[in-house]
Amino acid sequence: MTDMAEEEVVLGIGSQVQHSEYGKGVIVEVNLSTYTIYFKHRGEKEINQTDSRLSVDKLVKDEVQRLSLKEVETVLEGILRKWSDISDITELGDRWKGGNMVLTPGKEGLQAKEIPIETFFHKIVMTRDRLRVMEQKINASKNLDDEEKVALQQYISRIYGSLTTFNVLFANKEDHFKSS
Repeated sequence: MTDMAEEEVVLGIGSQVQHSEYGKGVIVEVNLSTYTIYFKHRGEKEINQTDSRLSVDKLVKDEVQRLSLKEVETVLEGILRKWSDISDITELGDRWKGGNMVLTPGKEGLQAKEIPIETFFHKIVMTRDRLRVMEQKINASKNLDDEEKVALQQYISRIYGSLTTFNVLFANKEDHFKSS
C-alpha cells in the first residue's frame, strides 16, 4: 500500500484506494484537485487528492495531461485582460485623494457643479481601459484590412493625445496616457 502524503501522484480512473474513514474504493473521476471515489458501503464521495487518510492499493496511472489550477487561472486572467474592460488597479495621485472637482459656469447666476475627484478619476480610467479594448478589437478584426486598421489606430492615438491633460491625476507614470 502506498501512502498518498508521501508522493504527488495523480491517480487514474480505476485506481483502487483505501480511505481510513470510508474503507475500500475505486476512483471513478479525476478532477483538478479532487477524486470522485465510489465506496461500496458509502457510495460516491469527493475526496481531496492530498487527503492524508487516502492510500493506494492498486495504482492505475492517469494518462490524461491536466492543467493545474494555477495554469487555468493564468490562462483565464490573460483572456480577461485581452477581451474585457477589466482594468488593473490604477491609483489616484495622493495630492488629489479626498478632493473635489469644481466646474464653474461662465454665465452669471448659474450654479457650480462639484463632484468627488475619485468619481471623475474612475471615469477617466474606464475611458482609457475601453480605448485599450477597442484597440485590441481593431487589431484582431478579420473584417478590416490593414489600411483601415492603421487609420482607426491613428484616431485612437489622437484620442490618447487629447487625454494627456489628465495625466496629472495619476499616481504612477506607467498609467499615463501617451499619444503614440
